[in-house]
Amino acid sequence: MGALADRLGAGLALRRQQNLYRRRLTLDCAQGPIVRLGDRQYLNFCSNDYLGLAAHPRVVAAFQRAAADYGVGSGASHLVCGHSALHQQLEEALAEFTGRPRALLFSSGYMANTGILTSLLQRGDQVLEDRLNHASLLDGGLHSGARFQRFAHGDAAALERKLARTDGVQLVVTDGVFSMDGDTAPLGELAAACARHDAWLMVDDAHGFGVLGERGAGSTEAAGLDHAAVPVLMATLGKALGTAGAFVAGSELLIETLIQQARSYIYTTALPPAVAGASLESLRLVQEESWRREHLGHLIRRFRRGAAELGLPLLASDSAIQPLSVGDAAAALGLSERLRQRGLLISAIRPPTVPAGTSRLRITLSAAHSDSQVDQLLEQLAACWAGA
Repeated sequence: MGALADRLGAGLALRRQQNLYRRRLTLDCAQGPIVRLGDRQYLNFCSNDYLGLAAHPRVVAAFQRAAADYGVGSGASHLVCGHSALHQQLEEALAEFTGRPRALLFSSGYMANTGILTSLLQRGDQVLEDRLNHASLLDGGLHSGARFQRFAHGDAAALERKLARTDGVQLVVTDGVFSMDGDTAPLGELAAACARHDAWLMVDDAHGFGVLGERGAGSTEAAGLDHAAVPVLMATLGKALGTAGAFVAGSELLIETLIQQARSYIYTTALPPAVAGASLESLRLVQEESWRREHLGHLIRRFRRGAAELGLPLLASDSAIQPLSVGDAAAALGLSERLRQRGLLISAIRPPTVPAGTSRLRITLSAAHSDSQVDQLLEQLAACWAGA
């Protein structure tokens, strides 16, 4: 088939040889603490359904009602005729919940981040990003045309040194909770550094929204930061809220700029209205059922205490993301497979998602898990780790 096919084939072969080849799982059921693949059930510890809302009866019913009223597809982009009353209601609810003047829906977190960064920045500006930021933030910064710099992970002092050496438009970008390490950014220190140097701070709170803070408004709420301290707040709906899509919340100026300029907003079909309807119900549950966050916090503490007693090398994380450090990609893959044989689904995270030599199991906990399921996880981890 020619040179291109040869190159593609060689690339896939190399990934297999390096134990970096990725394969999809095909579930035969809804998301939950127990899932089914084919004819076998597994305890699921690799989902981002942190509050157990993806298959909640109220969320499912809201989706069904909205589909009956608005159909399945939105039919067009938001700027043509795809923006429904449910989209509008969700944007208003998200703005109110996050304490921002306005919010804007995007079809995915990746599209939100690339759209935000390429709209706000231009050649000659400065964008400074945490070294462990999500790929969508890194890609958006690189594609923006601005001068792109990384600062040491979670290091506000390193950021401040870089800010002091630059001028003009400066945008600092960080995850709130880091998706592969599970740790939380020092948002208070980052915001203070930005304030001293007239820089804007953007926080991607995909893994904190719905989970952190007294009301579940996310890592910025937990850090006590308002709209002035974090002018650009982005979060996704497909994790703690259990639905799909993403949003950015901020000022009237920010949102109107994105509506006019964000190509990933302008040139794509709007989310299905039924997803917006389901997300509205999920947001109500986040506000009504604080026990979900409390139970998740209890499970995190229970798991970390048990892992410490077993001597398992967890990374430092107080979030629902609990990475178990392995190191070698083949070893991480083998450990994941042994756990699967024992009825547990836990993903092996390998390069290029994480740096070489830092492969790990990414264990994620959910409010839908029980104490006994977490204890079973610890028991099986101990058995498989000992046999590694």
